[in-house]
Amino acid sequence: MAANKKLLVLPGDGIGPEVMREVRRVIDWMSRRRAVSFELEDGLVGGAAIDAEGTPCSDATVEKARNADAVLFGSVGGPKWDGLPFEQRPELGILRLRKELGLFANLRPAKVQDPLADASSLKADLVRGLDIMIVRESTGGIYFGEPRGIETMPDGKRRGIDTEVYTEDEIARVARVAFDLAKKRGGKLCSVEKANVMQSGRLWRAVVGEIGRAEYPEVELTHMYADNCAMQLASRPKQFDVIVASNLFGDLLSDLAAALTGSLGMLPSATLGAVGADGRRAALYEPVHGSAPDITGKGIANPCAQLLSFAMLLRWSFDMDEDATLIEQAVEKVLAGGLRTADIMQPGMARIGTSVMGEAVLRELDKLAA
Repeated sequence: MAANKKLLVLPGDGIGPEVMREVRRVIDWMSRRRAVSFELEDGLVGGAAIDAEGTPCSDATVEKARNADAVLFGSVGGPKWDGLPFEQRPELGILRLRKELGLFANLRPAKVQDPLADASSLKADLVRGLDIMIVRESTGGIYFGEPRGIETMPDGKRRGIDTEVYTEDEIARVARVAFDLAKKRGGKLCSVEKANVMQSGRLWRAVVGEIGRAEYPEVELTHMYADNCAMQLASRPKQFDVIVASNLFGDLLSDLAAALTGSLGMLPSATLGAVGADGRRAALYEPVHGSAPDITGKGIANPCAQLLSFAMLLRWSFDMDEDATLIEQAVEKVLAGGLRTADIMQPGMARIGTSVMGEAVLRELDKLAA
């Protein structure tokens, strides 16, 4: 049996615990069939942590995350906690983990599974074969810049303040992650900003260009304004390979790219930190879909994004490419066989629930591993 790999599992709220159960079944399968052992530790985050610990992410959970080889995250939030003050919102749990662990590079693949090409909001021929990776800076920019807040002016009117701030080092480190990805993929990187109207955008374009010329001459680098990139994603998405953008623009563009694939329920993500002196890289993996409170507890959530997030974990944190590919292939084979959860249901397909989808993936894994 292979050496233990220490995982912190944070199911969170909403459908998080439901889809995480299907990952645990795959972990059990790997122990039986692939001789891979994982040391699992559970923790609370989001609304579940607020209810039990009074905070969306406790110091103890942060410490567990620091000690783990990787963190597998579910989802946070829901109507139950909507009335809380801003500083107590469940969503602050994930923001704290990113900040405390230095998770600065969010990787969001937008890949269209061939059986789901017709589920996209775009024509099938525009998205069939689509495979984009969006790299979003995730610990800087307008979500963290100071000053920020709501203040009352002398005339009694209120104004809200958010500040977009980036240092050269913050831009450079996420750019290198994107360039490295582009080298391993199609050799093309599109850097996105608003250098025409934002000073931070001017710096972003300059730093990314300098790194490209000095360190990655083999990668084809282009620059694009964020509004044009949004239009191009909606009209000619297959022109892109890897896109790198700031926290705000990466947030918006990755959700737009997700919509092209037909369902948020199919999309995984990873958020990576720097490689430490011990050779370990802090990393957190989560599905894109959120807590989906409207379907929580109904047994109909799509577990594929959580399963594919686990596949990303195997590939990026443990270099287990073969095992990651097995999971990805198993998911695609289930879809090719006509099984669908409600979010990706199509005419002529068979509608199933969360646990049946998980069981179907396990059956395909058995076939692939035989």
